[in-house]
Amino acid sequence: MFKQKLFIYSALTLLIFVTSIYPQSPKRSDIPDKYKWNLSDMYKTVDDWKADLEKVEVSINKFANYKGKLAESSQNLLDALNSYFDMYKIFSKAGTYASNLSNENVRISENQALLQRLSAVGTKFGETASFFEPEILSIPKEKIAQFFKEKPELEIYSMYIDNIQRLRPHTLSENEEKILASFELIAGNQSAVYSIFADGEKPNPTITLSDGKKIELSSAAFTGVRAVENRNDRKNVFESFFNSYGDFKNTFGTNLVGKVKKDWVFAKNRNYKSSLEASLNGDNLPTSIYTTLIEQINKSLPTLHRFLDLKKKMLGVDTLHYYDLYTPLVKKVDLKFTIDEGQKIILDALTPLKSDYLATVKKAFDNRWIDYIPTEGKRSGAYSTGGAYDVHPYILMNWNDDYESLSTLTHELGHTMHSFYSNSNQPFPKADYAIFVAEIASTINETLLNNYMVKNAKSDEEKLFLLGSYLDLLRTTIYRQTSFAEFELEIHNRVEKGEPLTGDELCNIYYNIVKKYYGHDAGHCIVDPYIQYEWAYIPHFMGYSYYVFQYSTSLIYATAFAEKIVNEGVPAVNNFYKILNGGGSKYAAELIKDAGIDPLSSEAFDLTMRKMNKVMDEIESIVNKRK
Repeated sequence: MFKQKLFIYSALTLLIFVTSIYPQSPKRSDIPDKYKWNLSDMYKTVDDWKADLEKVEVSINKFANYKGKLAESSQNLLDALNSYFDMYKIFSKAGTYASNLSNENVRISENQALLQRLSAVGTKFGETASFFEPEILSIPKEKIAQFFKEKPELEIYSMYIDNIQRLRPHTLSENEEKILASFELIAGNQSAVYSIFADGEKPNPTITLSDGKKIELSSAAFTGVRAVENRNDRKNVFESFFNSYGDFKNTFGTNLVGKVKKDWVFAKNRNYKSSLEASLNGDNLPTSIYTTLIEQINKSLPTLHRFLDLKKKMLGVDTLHYYDLYTPLVKKVDLKFTIDEGQKIILDALTPLKSDYLATVKKAFDNRWIDYIPTEGKRSGAYSTGGAYDVHPYILMNWNDDYESLSTLTHELGHTMHSFYSNSNQPFPKADYAIFVAEIASTINETLLNNYMVKNAKSDEEKLFLLGSYLDLLRTTIYRQTSFAEFELEIHNRVEKGEPLTGDELCNIYYNIVKKYYGHDAGHCIVDPYIQYEWAYIPHFMGYSYYVFQYSTSLIYATAFAEKIVNEGVPAVNNFYKILNGGGSKYAAELIKDAGIDPLSSEAFDLTMRKMNKVMDEIESIVNKRK
C-alpha cells in the first residue's frame, strides 16, 4: 500500500537497482551536458522545489480536518482521496529531484539538507495521515459500494481501496492492533543480531593462496575470490569460509528459528493460515504461485544437470564440485563500448519491440533522462526511478565502457520504459506497479540484448563468453534462488507444524535440497559436506520473508515473454504492453495472465527451459566445431 512506501525514504523513488561500483575521477563540470540528466525538467531551481514542498505542508495541515468524516459521505471520501494523492504525487516528484540532485555529488551538504527537509515533511505527512487507511477500513463494504455508485470518480482509487478493504479479515480490534504493534519494537531483533554477528563479531578465517597472498575471508572477500583461477585455491576458499559458519551453526540456527517463529506468531494472530499466505498477501498473490515455482523447477532439474555436465566438460575436470560453480565457462572477453556505441547497440537490440518503444528509448537518450559518467562524489551503482509522475523517469549510471555497463543500461531502460508507460497510461493512484512484475521489462531488455550480441559476435570466443554468462545468470537466478525458496518454505512449515528445529536440522534440510538440485548422487556436481552451512551465509533468510522467489519468477516470466516476442512477433509484443501499460491497475498475477501467460501453468517454465537448452546446444555446436 502507499503508506508502506511513502515514509520510508529509500522507497520513495520507487525502484532502485544497485549493480556495481565504478571508479570516480572527473569533475561534473567537465562532463558534456548530453551525458548528464536534466533535472530542470522537474524544477528549474531549488526555490521552485521548496515552493512545491511548502504546498505539501499547507495541504497536510488541511488534511487533518478529514479525520472522522470519511464515512459521512461519498463526497468527503472523494475529497480526502484527492487531497491525499495530490500531496503524495508532489512529494514523490520532490523526493525524486532531491535524491537525484544529492546523488550527483554526495559530498555537497546543501543537497543533503534538501533530503533532511524532505524527510521532515514526510514524517509530518505520515503522522497526520496515520488515521486514513484504518478509517477507510472501518467503512462497511456495502457503504463503500454505495459511495462508488454515487461518485464514479472514485474509480481511480478502486485498487487502493480494495487493497485496504481486503485486509479486513486480517485486521484486529483497535486494542489488539496496539498490542501487536508494540511487538514490532522487537520484531527485527533477529535480523539485527545476524548483521552484527555475521558481519562484525564472527571471526573470519584467513587463508594463503597458491601465489602466497593471504586473504581474510569476510563475506565481501569471499565473493571476490570464490572464482579464483587455481582450483585448489577455490576448494580451500569454500571449505574455510563455510566451515567458519558451521562453527556457529547453533547460534545462527537459534536466531533463524526465532525469526521463523516470529513470522508465524504475527501470521496466525492476523488469521492467516500460514506465514507464506501472510507474506504474499501484500501483492494479493495466491500461495500456489510459490509452490508452482518449486514444483516446476524440480521438474526442470534435468536441464540444470545438463548445464553442470557441460560446465564439467568445458572446465576440463573429471568431477565437478560445488566450488567450481562460479568459475566462468570461458575466459572473459574484453568488450569495449563508448556511450554512443552502446546507445546504437541498444536500439538495434530492441528492434523486436514496437517502434513506439524504440522512439521512447531514443527520447531517453536525446532528452537527457540519463546521467552516465562516474564523477567526483557521485553515488555508485545504477538505478531507475519513475517517481516524477508528470515528467519522465530518470536513470543514474556509472558507465565504464564495458559490456557490464551496456547490459546495466539496457536493464535500467526496461525499468524506465515500464515506469514511462505506466505513468502515461494510468492515473497516479494506479501507476505504481508491484515488485512481482518489476523485473520483467528490464530482463526482457537484457535477453534481447544478449540475443543480439550473440548473433553479431565477432568471434567464437566472444560468442561463448556471452552464452556462458547467460547460462550462469539462469543458474544463479532461477535454480539457486528457487532452492533458497524451497528451504525457506520447509523451515516455516516445520515451525508451523510445531516440529523442533535445531542448527543441525537446518543443515540437514539445506544440504539435502542442494544435493537434489545439483545432482550430487548422480555425479553431476559433488556438493561437499561443508555446503550444509551455506544457509547461515545467506542474509535474505533474515530479512523479508518469502522474498527471494521473486528473483526466479521475474526471470522466468521475462524469458518466456522474450521467447514469445522473438517467435510470435507483434501479437506477443502487444501482450507485453499489457504489463507495461497496466501499472497497478490490476494485481500482478492478473496482469501476467492478461499478457498471455498463466502464472500457474507450466508454459513460462517450458519456454525458459527451452531457451536454456537452446543456448547449451549452441555452445556445444561451437565447441564441437572447434574440435
